[in-house]
Amino acid sequence: MMAGRMEPSVRSGGRQTYSAAVTDLWERVGTALTRLERIAETPADVLVDEHSDELPVLQYSLHAGAELAVGIEPPPTAEDLHEELVAALAEARDATAEIAYAVEIDEADGVAPLLPEWRGSLFRVRLARLRALERTNALAAEVPAAPPESRKAEHQGASWTAIVATVLILGGAFLFTAGAVLVAWPVWAAGLALFAGGFILYRP
Repeated sequence: MMAGRMEPSVRSGGRQTYSAAVTDLWERVGTALTRLERIAETPADVLVDEHSDELPVLQYSLHAGAELAVGIEPPPTAEDLHEELVAALAEARDATAEIAYAVEIDEADGVAPLLPEWRGSLFRVRLARLRALERTNALAAEVPAAPPESRKAEHQGASWTAIVATVLILGGAFLFTAGAVLVAWPVWAAGLALFAGGFILYRP
């Protein structure tokens, strides 16, 4: 009943993050899932009479989505939740296949008992997707951002400025003292200039 296995075509590595991969998956599956949920809410006899032609196409959309989900590589922290999403898609696909088969043989009485489980399987797909994305986004928010290179450069620049200012202050203090002792005003003035320059250069 199911089509042959498709090769996975979505990977979450490189430029495409896990959240982006799941979002792309949902763009392919979400419309079909919404339509299936609406069909699942109809009475069994209405479903058999009015929606028999839609089910095969919608069923295949879930099948393709399940195969696509298998090809997504989640981060280690989201592996369990991604497996839950893959399993939910497969379960919804299989439940839809059972409904489609019951509709195909035109048995409303055979469809009715399957409806509660089908509705539940469709809902679990949405729940699994939300859980996977929320966990991934929450973990991403908890990871402290690395300090920008500009901050590192600024910090390094401030360190060098402090070193130079310290040298100027110590050198200026030495020359100022020597000039005062020797009564040599040029040395005294140079020491005072270096001393003042050190304080101007370094402002905590």
